[in-house]
Amino acid sequence: MLVEFRVKNFRSLRDEQVLSLVASKDTSLQDTHTLRTGLKAVPALLRTAVVYGANAGGKSNLVKALQHMRGVVMESASVLQPGQPFTVQPFRLDGRSASEPTEFEVTFLLDGVRYQYGFAMTSQRIVREHLLVYKAFKPQRWFERHFDAVTGKDVYDFGPGLKGTKHLWEGATRPNALFLSMAVQLNSEALRPVFDWFAEGLVILDEQTPLNPQTSIQWLRQAGRRQQVCDFLSAADISIADIEVVTRHASDETEEHQLRFSHVTEQGRAVFDLMDESNGTRNLLFLAGPVLDILHQGQTLVIDELDTSLHTLLVRELVRLFHRPEVNTGGAQLIFTTHDTSLLDASDLFRRDQVWLVEKDRDQASALVALSEFSPRKNEALERGYLLGRYGGVPLLNPTLGLRH
Repeated sequence: MLVEFRVKNFRSLRDEQVLSLVASKDTSLQDTHTLRTGLKAVPALLRTAVVYGANAGGKSNLVKALQHMRGVVMESASVLQPGQPFTVQPFRLDGRSASEPTEFEVTFLLDGVRYQYGFAMTSQRIVREHLLVYKAFKPQRWFERHFDAVTGKDVYDFGPGLKGTKHLWEGATRPNALFLSMAVQLNSEALRPVFDWFAEGLVILDEQTPLNPQTSIQWLRQAGRRQQVCDFLSAADISIADIEVVTRHASDETEEHQLRFSHVTEQGRAVFDLMDESNGTRNLLFLAGPVLDILHQGQTLVIDELDTSLHTLLVRELVRLFHRPEVNTGGAQLIFTTHDTSLLDASDLFRRDQVWLVEKDRDQASALVALSEFSPRKNEALERGYLLGRYGGVPLLNPTLGLRH
């Protein structure tokens, strides 16, 4: 489970921004909206979080930052070539930030152990990297790396908690590769869980990685799982009784799948093709497989603009799935950005500590703020307060916009 994400000097996120999934001491909706960890330092984590902000305010950059961090972990050792530059994008509206490193750090829980991993990078190299592991209350520093500009070399400091051929991994790590990634490529069993959390425990859906229907299709091809997909759609009040997958072999190596939807009402039954369904139904169907996988495996799902082509009632039902302990048995999390302000006043959908706001200042730098910092009253109309600009994160409109001749 994600505990915290930190980012600094990435696109519009100039200053360090922190997205925390640590639950506050608020006792409301504890049984459904939070998950007890059994750890004294982090007693409970939130199952969901929502991020609001104006267009171009920076909320999508928060998702892009996490996506970029994941990409560097996944690809720096295996895809990038020696000397190949990173495509990192620092804040460019002041000279100081443009020449400084971009920094990322995540803290997450895995099998009761808290990991804190981060790195700083320029377009040319990794300049810092570290990993802290909390097997007890005090952390173990497994490794720390920093670039010494005087000698032109990386300096490593290893702790006793990291087992394996550390100096072999160090010698194999290029300036434009992460030590974590290279060590795992060279069969580090100790660091494998950290790498696997990025590879398998974190799922990000945005413009770079849109929904892939294949996961849902694979669920539909299995009888037991097909019913779960249909139940998922029925929970959103979509009258689909069954979905049949008709498969034909386009060649020796490829298959084509046609979906046929059986709709049942009190008046009768009809079968439709995929293109007969609405965009909302198609998107929800393509979300169904990944979401059911994520709920089952306890992964963290991050979605940019969840409300795109999804009716607000569908978004609410999707969020509530993560809040149902009998469904979300693996400790899965949902983090998403949206413009749908009606969610703020939906009955018992979010606690105050689950809502975050992003807005830009005069320097065009984005700031991420928790709604709870504004101390709204328990019964306050959050949607109205947000639209009035009481908490920030809304566009400042020019009253003469569109009236010039």
